[in-house]
Amino acid sequence: MLLLKRLLRNKVAWFSVGVIFCIAVVALFAPYIAPHDPLEVELTRRLQSPNATFLLGTDHLGRCILSRLIYGARISLSIALTVTALTTSISLIVGTIAGYVGGKVDSVLMRICDVFLSFPNLILALAIVGIMGASPVNLVIALGASHWAWYARIVRSKVLSLKQENFIKAAIVSGTSSVQIMVKHLLPYTIAEIAVLASLDTGWVILQISALSFLGLGIQPPTPEWGAMITDGREFFRREPGLMLYPGLIIFIVALSFNLLGDALRDALDPRFGKTIKQRASLTTVETSLPNG
Repeated sequence: MLLLKRLLRNKVAWFSVGVIFCIAVVALFAPYIAPHDPLEVELTRRLQSPNATFLLGTDHLGRCILSRLIYGARISLSIALTVTALTTSISLIVGTIAGYVGGKVDSVLMRICDVFLSFPNLILALAIVGIMGASPVNLVIALGASHWAWYARIVRSKVLSLKQENFIKAAIVSGTSSVQIMVKHLLPYTIAEIAVLASLDTGWVILQISALSFLGLGIQPPTPEWGAMITDGREFFRREPGLMLYPGLIIFIVALSFNLLGDALRDALDPRFGKTIKQRASLTTVETSLPNG
């Protein structure tokens, strides 16, 4: 309840949640909101400018751009949230076990993490999709594999610090099993921190999905997806710039909203951070207003 009250006092949180909620509603009710079939090809109406029938115009195959943007929200959000859930689940399990058990188990798990962290995220995702083939399932696997190790290390460091707390030592002395300690005492403290990272990274995942689709290794045509729409429109940018600008603007807005939500969650979980930033800003203002010497 305290976290919710802090979020409700944050205007940025209201804005980001409102945008994300609207996009989610559009994605959920896409068949009822979209004015046209996003896959319907009609070459006689190709590259039309916005008009009363097609509010955002049509693409090079005569398909409704607005309908494809609406259905693209369903694809992008579903894959992004699945990747985030998969990444968070794996990292919580691996990081908690490594941090609490320690010893050889910790060493083996962290060496596996080091292997994944040694590759740039996008390069690793490209390699996995290139080997397994382009499909939504393989895209989820590739993006999850390219980012879980970073989460796992953060969870491990958090668990290592929590192990030194008195309530964990008391639980060990009282005979509580290791599984119960990890599930009941350690996970609740790590989930809050990971939730902030997950909300921040959801925007990153949407950008990665779009980047892979732009390169031809993500969602394949004719399925509507924002990154693929940018790829389709680049050849006609001078004639109809909206083919690239509309999906690019949507990607920007959604990614920004998730990043702002992550910042709001971080400030709500640790209000001292926001106060520190404000104090530094006020000190800087005072210092710049003072005369030299």
